[in-house]
Amino acid sequence: MTVETGEPDGTGWEVDPDDEWGVAVIATVGRQLKLRREAVGMRAADFGEAVGYGEDLVYKVEGGKRIPRQEYLDRADAVLDAGGLIAAAWEDVKRVRYPKKIRELGKLEASAVEIGVYECNIVAGLLQTPEHARVLMEARQPPYSPDDLERMVAARLARQSVFERDPAPSMHFVLEEAPLRRQVGGTMVWRRQLERLLEVGRLHYVTLQVMPTNTDAHPGLDGRIELLKFQDGAVVARSDGAFNGRPITDPKQLRIVELRYGTIRAQALSPRESLAFIEQLLGET
Repeated sequence: MTVETGEPDGTGWEVDPDDEWGVAVIATVGRQLKLRREAVGMRAADFGEAVGYGEDLVYKVEGGKRIPRQEYLDRADAVLDAGGLIAAAWEDVKRVRYPKKIRELGKLEASAVEIGVYECNIVAGLLQTPEHARVLMEARQPPYSPDDLERMVAARLARQSVFERDPAPSMHFVLEEAPLRRQVGGTMVWRRQLERLLEVGRLHYVTLQVMPTNTDAHPGLDGRIELLKFQDGAVVARSDGAFNGRPITDPKQLRIVELRYGTIRAQALSPRESLAFIEQLLGET
């Protein structure tokens, strides 16, 4: 199962001023680029032309205001004859290219041995296609700037690298019926999203369940639930309807969230019934 990055064609994204670590990393990389360029006596305009970007973007990258893409660093390394030193900076840059909050979530998901998610209003982010994710992001109010939109879409899709892990984590998803019926982005985007759900739901390490609309009330009606379990036995959970939606690790609170999630899974359609339901939705178009 491949993951699309969704990155824009430009040189990168604006740096989040509230992300202290990200600001420090990008400022350091930019300063190194500038010193190397000046050391070889190349003007910013000439350097920009050589790497295929405008002079304004060169100044932004060197000033630590713009996050460069790997392609930019590779070209800069070749133009400045840096022997791989500039290209190697990508190892640091790639760790801060997405917003801090999403990086932290992605880091937890990347190390969890078990991931459990219940979503009541949308298709879970880990299951979204690039097109579906973009439409949801475009609907945000107030709207994202074009730059932030690209960054948020790419960040959401980057989290899906969890499916490429070896060994893969055990993953459990419960999705409400209503969001599956909502044709977000039009018929083709919606069909592709349903096809993605079938693709993921058939993976041996994934359990996908649908909560039918015509069912009794359940403890997930007040919001999203996520449970992450780790190799050392640690557990992190979050429930929109409990503990102010903040991440929790306290054993007593965790038992409450786990009870809620277990009840939701018990009320939802079985994995086999859920896949059959999604296939039925596809057949209705």
